[in-house]
Amino acid sequence: MLTVLYDEPAQARMPSPEPGDVDATHQALAELIEGLIQADSAAFASRFAALLALMRLHIAEEGGLMRASRYPGIAEHEGEHHRVLGELVQLNLSLKKHGRVALARAYVKEGLAPWFDLHMATMDAALTAHLARAA
Repeated sequence: MLTVLYDEPAQARMPSPEPGDVDATHQALAELIEGLIQADSAAFASRFAALLALMRLHIAEEGGLMRASRYPGIAEHEGEHHRVLGELVQLNLSLKKHGRVALARAYVKEGLAPWFDLHMATMDAALTAHLARAA
């Protein structure tokens, strides 16, 4: 499962993968998810915002790779990305407006973390195989 925790403030520890390095972005997302599960309530909102920003970047990068390589599974893959992104956006709005950390934390732990592991093992693995064949 996800690993790596941070003691530094959220802004100081936000991973910064190189643009186009999908594996590094996946690792950074895993680190942010794990960090959110363990974050105290004071740090949670800023870490959640960092996760949302990195998820947006990741979706754009992977979408570009899928379009450039004419990936046949793009509709399903992007559909999953956008579904999860929509959930993250709604939870972020709730965090900003009402400070509902418990709901967002439960989503990250019970929904996002297992989804991310499954997504990596299935959809991202299929994309990786496609990209390797196309290279």
